Amino acid sequence: MGKKIRVLVGKPGLDGHDRGAKVVAAALRDAGMEVIYTGLHQTCESIVEAAVQEDVDVIGLSILSGAHMTIFSKVLNLLKKRHATQILVIGGGIIPLEDMKKLEKMGVGKLFGPGTPTTEIVDWINECAFAKTEQPKTKRVKAKKSRKIKVRRKRKK
Repeated sequence: MGKKIRVLVGKPGLDGHDRGAKVVAAALRDAGMEVIYTGLHQTCESIVEAAVQEDVDVIGLSILSGAHMTIFSKVLNLLKKRHATQILVIGGGIIPLEDMKKLEKMGVGKLFGPGTPTTEIVDWINECAFAKTEQPKTKRVKAKKSRKIKVRRKRKK
């Protein structure tokens, strides 16, 4: 049996509406994922710190405040600084289509608007997180001096 997908659901900023985040967190849990919900009023730094400490595969951000461009950008930059860019970042909330396109170009994996069925979110995470965790790791091993460096692929258990 493979490793369970670990998802951190974060509610950054001052927005106090977390019903959608809780519904998504429950759906992910019911789908067999390990879910960490950070609660309301989190900073980008605390979300990234928790994600790194908890060794999550996915960060899901729920943003209804209109600060999505700033928050997603900051989270992506903090992940880069922590050398944790393997963590998929997704989100949901009130985000205009034009901004969704910009955010996806910046590196956000997927954005889900209001009314998205939770099954769609579960399926997307299962497909993308599984593909990311099942890719063989590449490891460079030095050979004898006269030979070039060999690349060995090691499967993650």
